[in-house]
Amino acid sequence: MKRLTRSFSYAWQGLVYTWRTQPNFRAETIIGLLAVLFAAWLEVNIVPILFLMLAVLSLELINTAIEAVCDLAAPHAHPLAKTAKDTAAAAVLLAAIVSILVGLLLFLPAITDKLRTYGKIS
Repeated sequence: MKRLTRSFSYAWQGLVYTWRTQPNFRAETIIGLLAVLFAAWLEVNIVPILFLMLAVLSLELINTAIEAVCDLAAPHAHPLAKTAKDTAAAAVLLAAIVSILVGLLLFLPAITDKLRTYGKIS
């Protein structure tokens, strides 16, 4: 049980570190939470939104870990460290772009329905 508690503690420390040091993680978290609230208001299934949020935030955590390891291994500029950092950042970017596209596909029909309900469009 002690080992499990320690594992959760380390994971929590990683989450707190990322929250404190990575502005993109904070922004992505807030955007994700707003998307969940928006989905609830539009009565759209929040499960895809939660999975996309999980993907973006998990990749941001991995990106942060890769950046830390690269900085430790190559404190001075190194082309392979740059490649690793850029590729990890690209994974986050790709997940964010797909999240936006899926969000549009989910939200646009629901927004149209809401506007029809309120008589704003015919």
